[in-house]
Amino acid sequence: MKNYTIKKNMRSLFFVALIVLVQVTFAQKVPTEDDYYRLTTVPTPEGVKVEGGGVLALADGTVAVATRRGDVWIIENPTMANGNKAVFKKFASGLHEPLGLAYKNGALYTAQRGELTKLIDTDGDRIADEYQTVYAWPISAHYHEYSFGPVLAPDDTFFVTANVAFGNEEWWRGESRVPWRAWTMKITEDGKMEPWATGMRSPAGYGLIDDELFYTDNQGDWIGSGALWHLPKGAFTGHPAGLKWAGHEDSPIKITEEEFYSKIDIRQVKKNGRYRKPQNIINEEDPDFRYEMKEHFPQLQLPAVILPHGILGISNSEVKVDETAGKFGPFSGQVLIGDMGQSKIMRVVLEKVKGEYQGVAFDFRAGFQSGVMRMDFDQSGNLFIGETNRGWGSAGTTNSGLEYLTWTGRVPFEMKTVKAKPDGFEIEFTKPVDKATAEDLDSYTGSSYIYKYHAAYGSPQTNVEPLKFRGVQVSEDGMSVRLVVENLRKFYVHEIALHGVKGKESGNGILHRSMYYTLNAIPDGAKLTATELSTKRSSAHKKPVSKKKALVKAKTTAKKVLTDKEVQPLLASNTCLACHSKDKRIVGPAFKSIAKRNYTNEEIVELIYNPQPKNWPEYATPMAPMPHVPKDQALKIAAWINSLKK
Repeated sequence: MKNYTIKKNMRSLFFVALIVLVQVTFAQKVPTEDDYYRLTTVPTPEGVKVEGGGVLALADGTVAVATRRGDVWIIENPTMANGNKAVFKKFASGLHEPLGLAYKNGALYTAQRGELTKLIDTDGDRIADEYQTVYAWPISAHYHEYSFGPVLAPDDTFFVTANVAFGNEEWWRGESRVPWRAWTMKITEDGKMEPWATGMRSPAGYGLIDDELFYTDNQGDWIGSGALWHLPKGAFTGHPAGLKWAGHEDSPIKITEEEFYSKIDIRQVKKNGRYRKPQNIINEEDPDFRYEMKEHFPQLQLPAVILPHGILGISNSEVKVDETAGKFGPFSGQVLIGDMGQSKIMRVVLEKVKGEYQGVAFDFRAGFQSGVMRMDFDQSGNLFIGETNRGWGSAGTTNSGLEYLTWTGRVPFEMKTVKAKPDGFEIEFTKPVDKATAEDLDSYTGSSYIYKYHAAYGSPQTNVEPLKFRGVQVSEDGMSVRLVVENLRKFYVHEIALHGVKGKESGNGILHRSMYYTLNAIPDGAKLTATELSTKRSSAHKKPVSKKKALVKAKTTAKKVLTDKEVQPLLASNTCLACHSKDKRIVGPAFKSIAKRNYTNEEIVELIYNPQPKNWPEYATPMAPMPHVPKDQALKIAAWINSLKK
């Protein structure tokens, strides 16, 4: 009996220890996006290619999906409730690459390449019986002449945006071959069209924010980085192709092509009888910037929020406001923006300062199976995502798909919003911060930069300058921080990483530790005084390293090849991960494939600065020059790539 009691007590102690171990392990687990937003794939029937060009959640619980192959499907039970399958029913077919859906008075509307079409189900059997042309516009049959929309406006009219084509010889230069390419059109139900704005290059994303029209564009010629633009009537957002039609009697824009090119170089140069593609000028002494051109052309609209290329996407898409009243988590009222190339969603918060829209952007959710093109919330707060990557390439495991995101009910430790202040920024959190880490200036790093405005494809980060933090003030409840910055710059992106700030409850870091604020205007108001700020630095208490030891460490580090874990921050900060991964093809080749080419480290560095698309003809998207990557970091990346040959 005594032995039995001892064994029983030992078993009890073992189970108690096991429970404690599990609890400790769980507590120490670093949370990921999956812990807060669960991703579910909607299985598609055999032979159905979703390629979601339009997604619309309907009031009866079904979801409509327009595919780039010309079909519209109505999906019953899309969340697969009660273990039942989703049921796909073809509503319409034979359309020309529809890239959007809207619902009005019992009918669906979609923008095909050359028209706004109304799809009507007259007998209620979920099959469209009538296809009516609301308004048709010209097309030249160029492959890039996508049309996006429609957006249903508050006055029951429709907005449609239209892509540029590209030149025949100048295949890189966007052009408007026919009216109204590179424009946004406002269309009425009775078929009248009003030219609304121009300056678009590839305006794949659109949406209403507080009943105002906004859109996203993709990096390319004249577009240094993707961004979110406010689009009032008469706006010119920067790409000059649409100015070809500015002389039309209905045009609200009065800038001519001649006037535009008199102020900025078209970069149209011939050599040996052929045009040369404009390239970024490395170490350019006096580059052009958008805000400078706005002095000449007041109609030029600056981006409200820049989405730094390669960090917050490479081909931005849908604009969707969270209007779920908390069903989708703690970010109600904020803006979600999709991205095709990186197969992810970003989060944006806008504010208006001195009449200018501006705001902050964060990463939100990655890991989708293909490029994120369209999004819509259903009445339960699920976010449905239509996915495609044809013509672009994307991260993920498939070329298309339909998935939905569900909030798990757990609140992540995040920066909830950021507001500009006269002397810096106020950061609000979803949960209280640990005061000791938040008051430590070493918990913050940052820089500001801008993108060039030129005819070359994209732009590197330019005029990069480290941010100087003068002090920090933490609120009594730990829910906000005032960060005072000495060197704020108008029109620049201010990127700040809160890498050292911990949560008061969990001790974990912020889920997404970087913010990207576009500062179009600096607000007036009171500035914090020196006595109100903490200027503590944890580094001040560290024992200084001798010069001899520092030199030895530097030499050792210079020769060492970084591990996969050590190289990740360099790949992330220099935007390499936007197009490449270690093992698989994304937009560009895998790093292992590059290693097989047997380039020297120096040759890889040169290819980072001056890519040679002819070396990789099987990839549709050419790599942009990356002259902003520091030479020492480029060499470390190159050495790591070559180590993959082993």
